[in-house]
Amino acid sequence: MTFDMNDAEPQKTGELIPDGTFAKVAMAIRKGGTDGQAEIDRGLLKASNAPGSDVLMLDCEFTIAEGPHARRKFWQMFTVQGGKVDEHGVSIGWKISKSTFRAMIDSALDLDPADMSEAAKAKRILRGLADLNGITFVAKIKIEPSEDPRYGDSNKLDRVVLPSEPEWRKVMDGEAVPASPSTRARPKSAAPAAQPAWNQAAPAQPPAQAAAPAWANAGASAPQQPAAKPAGPAWLNS
Repeated sequence: MTFDMNDAEPQKTGELIPDGTFAKVAMAIRKGGTDGQAEIDRGLLKASNAPGSDVLMLDCEFTIAEGPHARRKFWQMFTVQGGKVDEHGVSIGWKISKSTFRAMIDSALDLDPADMSEAAKAKRILRGLADLNGITFVAKIKIEPSEDPRYGDSNKLDRVVLPSEPEWRKVMDGEAVPASPSTRARPKSAAPAAQPAWNQAAPAQPPAQAAAPAWANAGASAPQQPAAKPAGPAWLNS
């Protein structure tokens, strides 16, 4: 028996996705074993490992869908419960994450953020956070300097790019968009931009995924039909 290594993927260099890159990305949720509030969110959330913390997070993996950095990945946590609260007792982390999730939906479905019609509002209603699994949207990616000298820098989601921005249409049309690097100053003690490949490695045992959704067929031409109680997210019902 022989092993043909010619069809193996090239060894990863450890180089990061350039700071300020615009790209279409697909988000997958990695289950953390803790139940969320919705029925479909059982075992979905990940608890913080910080002593005494009540924070629950959504552990997300982003894969660039197309373009020069296609199939490159980065990872990010979003707080959905616990942590510091505002004057009304609402988790500040959750408020930030909720705004990001709404922007993802608007970007994925070509919705004007100012559109508050019944049809648009219906598309922003989720049965649970698990409905966000598989959503594809336009993102601006940043390099986040590491605060720990033991680890290298990493790619993170800078922000979701909305349909009202010129970069959104260019990315959706497959055009090349110049990177727009962040203006944030790097800490003096930060390591160089490049980092070891193992710091960008995927988990050894990724969670089981549901059948591939049909949200990829959603687009600007999709009919805006209101729905009082959708059976799933708009990108699953296009």
